[in-house]
Amino acid sequence: MLISSLARAAIRRTATSSSSPAGIGALRYLNLHEYQSAQIMKESGVNVPFGIPAHTVDEAVKAAAEIGDDQVVIKSQILAGGRGLGTFTNGLQGGVHIIDTKDVKEYAEKMLGGTLVTKQSGAAGKPVNTVLLAKKMALAREFYFAIFMDRASGGPLIIACSEGGTSIEDLAESSPEKIIKVPVNIMTGPTEEQIETVVNGLGVSGDKKAAADQIKALYNLFVDKDCTMVEVNPLAEDTDGNLIAADAKIGFDDNAEFRHKDIFEQRDHTQEDPREVAAAKWDLNYIGLDGNIGCMVNGAGLAMSTMDIISLNGGSPANFLDVGGGAKVEQIKAAFEIITSDPAVKAILVNIFGGIMKCDIIAEGIIEASRSLDLKVPVVVRLEGTNVERGKKLLEESGLDLITADDLDDAASKAVAAIA
Repeated sequence: MLISSLARAAIRRTATSSSSPAGIGALRYLNLHEYQSAQIMKESGVNVPFGIPAHTVDEAVKAAAEIGDDQVVIKSQILAGGRGLGTFTNGLQGGVHIIDTKDVKEYAEKMLGGTLVTKQSGAAGKPVNTVLLAKKMALAREFYFAIFMDRASGGPLIIACSEGGTSIEDLAESSPEKIIKVPVNIMTGPTEEQIETVVNGLGVSGDKKAAADQIKALYNLFVDKDCTMVEVNPLAEDTDGNLIAADAKIGFDDNAEFRHKDIFEQRDHTQEDPREVAAAKWDLNYIGLDGNIGCMVNGAGLAMSTMDIISLNGGSPANFLDVGGGAKVEQIKAAFEIITSDPAVKAILVNIFGGIMKCDIIAEGIIEASRSLDLKVPVVVRLEGTNVERGKKLLEESGLDLITADDLDDAASKAVAAIA
């Protein structure tokens, strides 16, 4: 029922492609803002710039005064990359600025409460509810550094590059030879030789032992906090040769929430799709897409297949929604509420293969939802598996105007035809 953050991106691509991602794994997508990540890094022994988050204009002015310099850096806090080159919907160019302290009020007024659109935010952008006021650093060089979980090597992968502060994706395409990849044995951690490889690959000009200690601190953070990603872009070198995590993004494994409740309490739901937030409360897995046929399926693989078949029949899926193997009637009703909250949905396709999930339970949920929500869109139902005959009988005797289907292809074609 749970899917990886990489699979989430692949799922969204199915709105325009019939390809399915290769793997489905555990849901791992808690991300924190830069200012939150910086605090965790600081506590882990990583060098970070001095900064103060502000949620109001007055707080921003006070923060700049506390920093006490003629100039400060003001940074929009959203959970998307490309902030520096982003654009606010109010016309302000850039989500990161080096400004005179006297101009903080003016910029904070434009940024706080605004919506920033970047290459990674989606066309709707992300709301800016916090800005980070940071001390302007005298940086001599900028590098790229990250640690991810790597399926191929079966463990952490350190990625480093002597060029940073810009899009690593573009650099990987134009100059892949500049990027160093070091797979790490998660049971033993990085060896001294591997740390040395990373330091030399970055091209550090200062104290290499101190630089190695920073790399180790970042790796220890990755392991100790159950991270799925630690990305520092740029990992900068100041004029004294010290490494500083000038910007940071950290992702955490949702399965480790019980170990890090203090971290997970910092989750910013305003940066997430409210439908996904609502689904999580019901232990449902929902991802919004841009089609018009809502999908409710049990099992991630079957959900992917359902979206593919809809596309092959000329339709477009409006969402990925996996109810899992143990959903109750109340969860099914909640699933319908979430699907129909999308005004683009013109039809709903329910595709259930009953194993652990019993078809009669799904049928009861469909009937309850149809009656209580007064559904205005056609609902196509395909049931197969455990208690399928009882489920079909419940639907037939319900008196509801439901469209039944014999198989998945039949269901998809009927769903597409229902909105033609």
